[in-house]
Amino acid sequence: MSDVGSLGWSGAWQIAKRDLNARFKGLRLLLVCIFLGTGALAAIGTLTAAIESELESSGQELLGGDLEVEVWQRDLNTDEKDALAEYGTYSGGTRLQAMATTDGDDGRAAPVELKAVDEKWPLYGTLTLADGTETGAPTATDAYLAQGALDRLDIQVGDTFRVGTVELTAAGVIENEPDRLSEGFQLGPTVIVAEQVPLDGGLLAPGSLYQSKYRIAFDNQSADPETVEEALTEEFPNAGFDFRSRDRASPGADRFVRQMSDFLTLVGLAALVIAGIGIAGGVSSYLDQRRASIATFKVLGASSRDIVRIYTLQIAVAAIIGSIAGLAVGVLITPLLGSALQGLLPVESGFIIEPAPLILAASYGLLVAFAFAAAPLLRARSYPAMALMRSRVTPLSRDKRALAATALGILAICALAMITTDQPLLSGGFLLGAGGALILLAGLGFLIQFVARKLPRPSNPLLRSALSNIHRPGAPTGALVTALGFGLAAFVLLAAVQSALDGNIQTNVPQEAPDYFVLDVPVEQEDEFKGLVTSRFDGATIRAVPTLRGAVLAFGPKGDMTRVADLEELPEGAWMLNGERGITYADTLPQGNRVTDGEWWDAAHDGEGLVSIDADFARAVDLGVGDYLTIGILGTERDVRIANIREIDWESMGFNFTMVFSRNAISDAPHNLSATIDLPDGADPVAQGAMLREMVQQFPSTSVVEVGEVLLEARTILQQVSLATLAAAAVAVLAGLAVLMGAIAAARASRTYDTVVLRVLGASRRQILMMQLAEYGLIALALALVALGLGSGLAWVIITQLFEFDWLPNWGEVLAVLGLGLFMVLAFALGGSLPLLQAKPAQALREL
Repeated sequence: MSDVGSLGWSGAWQIAKRDLNARFKGLRLLLVCIFLGTGALAAIGTLTAAIESELESSGQELLGGDLEVEVWQRDLNTDEKDALAEYGTYSGGTRLQAMATTDGDDGRAAPVELKAVDEKWPLYGTLTLADGTETGAPTATDAYLAQGALDRLDIQVGDTFRVGTVELTAAGVIENEPDRLSEGFQLGPTVIVAEQVPLDGGLLAPGSLYQSKYRIAFDNQSADPETVEEALTEEFPNAGFDFRSRDRASPGADRFVRQMSDFLTLVGLAALVIAGIGIAGGVSSYLDQRRASIATFKVLGASSRDIVRIYTLQIAVAAIIGSIAGLAVGVLITPLLGSALQGLLPVESGFIIEPAPLILAASYGLLVAFAFAAAPLLRARSYPAMALMRSRVTPLSRDKRALAATALGILAICALAMITTDQPLLSGGFLLGAGGALILLAGLGFLIQFVARKLPRPSNPLLRSALSNIHRPGAPTGALVTALGFGLAAFVLLAAVQSALDGNIQTNVPQEAPDYFVLDVPVEQEDEFKGLVTSRFDGATIRAVPTLRGAVLAFGPKGDMTRVADLEELPEGAWMLNGERGITYADTLPQGNRVTDGEWWDAAHDGEGLVSIDADFARAVDLGVGDYLTIGILGTERDVRIANIREIDWESMGFNFTMVFSRNAISDAPHNLSATIDLPDGADPVAQGAMLREMVQQFPSTSVVEVGEVLLEARTILQQVSLATLAAAAVAVLAGLAVLMGAIAAARASRTYDTVVLRVLGASRRQILMMQLAEYGLIALALALVALGLGSGLAWVIITQLFEFDWLPNWGEVLAVLGLGLFMVLAFALGGSLPLLQAKPAQALREL
């Protein structure tokens, strides 16, 4: 058609603006869908970007230096310290588990994380006490304590307590510890003391498990930490150094943020894509309501291009307003999310505006609007006025150009997701899965229509009509199947993820965890230690194992071994090659382990040193039975032959070691024992406290970890993950319900016509409602199993692959939530049918 009489964009806007003045009537579903998805992505992206920016910009303060050098079970020697001094000022100290006690008959004992620092600490940042005082390292016998340590010991500032054999004074309560995040997961409240306290208290005996940490503040701030790390590694290849730089001050926090960000972004994107289906239904319904106006425009000479311009402008304005509203809400709720994460991650509690994630969220929203609104828009432009007038009873055919436009929009969404993700494999897998789900549901829609067409006609007229509505020409079955499928799958996803997280929190860990972990039990006092516990608690189970630290320096066939220091990059999954790790020796196969290749050595073995390694480690570096490892222990090298390969039950909370050696291989190195204590059920808490105090008195170098406290902190973290999952999945559920509303709205015109005809023929309102209920019920029941498989499959991926938890859903809860979803679907379906009953037959027939 010629464009000679075209309205142009200005004229089209004048017409479009009049419809928009009616408060977006008919386009509100599009607004809601865009708002939900964009808001979720804006909040997730803003929070993540703020945390990552804080981790990057405050790297020096979070780490306490430009570069950290860490070594286990020894201090740095003079040559190593001199090497650090060449790059700038360094501050050193030790980190270890210890027991703090108070004197007296009612004295308390509490496990603490002892942080001994020299007078130069902190190199960056400031230690702030609860009274507002800004200070540096404690001196002499003063100590700064976390509030939890004061509470456990039942003391106040100014009171004394004991760590090892040293009496200390509680000089202040820690409010802000500048390098707290880089210290990682702690097994007790922090106590900061002067550098000499652990040594004076007898806590650094040979074989004790402690870390020496040295932080360097570079004289030349332009120096590259990685270059310095490489130089120190080359100078001291067998020192067993672990490094951490200002650019990766808290790898654990970085990893947690990335994982949660990827997961929440994918769920938010899923909500937006699901909402896109609602957008298609909403736009179809809106254009259907404007059929008479479109026909009138064409009769008056408007071109197809004019029609597209008018309604494209309206939809674009609605999409932009929905996106802006979503961005605003995303920014507004970010402080609430930041408050929930304070203490766990570095994030401000105030309003945060990060342009990049907001632009990305808006781009997703507008692309989804374009992709899913294109089909109904282009379909409306392609037909003359008379076809549009008849479309209440004769549905419009599909437009191939519309399909091409939708495909182009979806490809743009996929490209944007792949370009902006840190995990392309995960995002690509998700997008393929989402595409597969759409294809599956589309095919299922055709299958349901085919089966409904082939089934024998029921004798009940209501069921017969309901079955006919499913497969008749122009039936909205395809849109309904997509809407219901995604909506019900979102319900299943929410229930499965939530119940699996609850299962990990409440079921797995508490059942398998011992009551106490005890570190640094002297080897020669093992019998006395066990006797102390069993004298207090008859029936207690004690397991003690030798514990050392060692680093893999080289690996491979004898005569052709690969030096770890020569590797430019560690192989995937070879985390055991990164610094020192816990090792042990044993005469028998450890509990919960299974030999998969080779044989275990005899208890009396006295030949060459042997080692048993974990199967995952063996696969990561391509090791087999008969190959060799070179191990560095306390600065000395030892060659051992791989005797066997094991599979380890990592789910148990006992002692699991990737490398277990024969006794003759490493037992001559200084070491102590670590032990687990399982007390009988119903053990008296008062007696437990007395046992801990006696243990500290008799074995002052030992430290105890109360597993209950560790589990409480782990449970808190898991609950935060669970809450984030719940919030994200709730957005997907809301989007699924919006899709259902869109499908119902899109079919309202034809439903009105059907209802009017049936009422003219004598059908009652109750019969019409029951027919609607039967139609939606049949489709929903057919989709229930598909939704169960789709939702639980995605939940399995999230729980086991992304979070690396056990798959422990409560199927009773999952099925109950699925049932609730079916009920809500039917309720929405009936709610959408009620306005149809209010249509007046005479008026409706005149409008046909």
